[in-house]
Amino acid sequence: MTTGSPTPAYRTSAQQPPVRPRRSRLRTFLPLALAAWLVLEIWLLTVVAGATSGLVVLLLLVAGFVLGGVVIKRAGRRAFQNLNEALQRGSAPRRGGNGLMMLGGLFLMIPGLASDVVGLLLLLPPVQKAVSGYGERKLRAAAATPGTLGDAFQQARIHRPDGKVVQGEVIRDDR
Repeated sequence: MTTGSPTPAYRTSAQQPPVRPRRSRLRTFLPLALAAWLVLEIWLLTVVAGATSGLVVLLLLVAGFVLGGVVIKRAGRRAFQNLNEALQRGSAPRRGGNGLMMLGGLFLMIPGLASDVVGLLLLLPPVQKAVSGYGERKLRAAAATPGTLGDAFQQARIHRPDGKVVQGEVIRDDR
């Protein structure tokens, strides 16, 4: 029985064929790349252990962890000092490459020899300059592409905190 007010008719997604968004390349190849990286790290550790001994491998891993911690601490201090100086001057902080130094330290702290090589490379100033230039170009290109960042925020708003997504369309039949 109706009370006189029209009820809206709901069209659910069951009546429309679902449209699957195209899967990004990053989502496709990132798990494969991580698995290949892990296999490479394990293989390198076994090769070095076979050529020397397990104690040498353990010492290399501990030295990488300690060196990475020192690098991260130093880069963090430098970044904080730059921020303090900028606040006292009342200007923007100067760019110093501390983020890439911290990333290099993090790679040094990750157990493995290939990650140690990447971490040591990120500590070199010419490599930092090349990586930061590449990152800036990619960031500018992504910012120039219309809708990519906005689409990401829109997708984040659509999903409810409990994980449920309600798709549908409300059709009002106001007579």
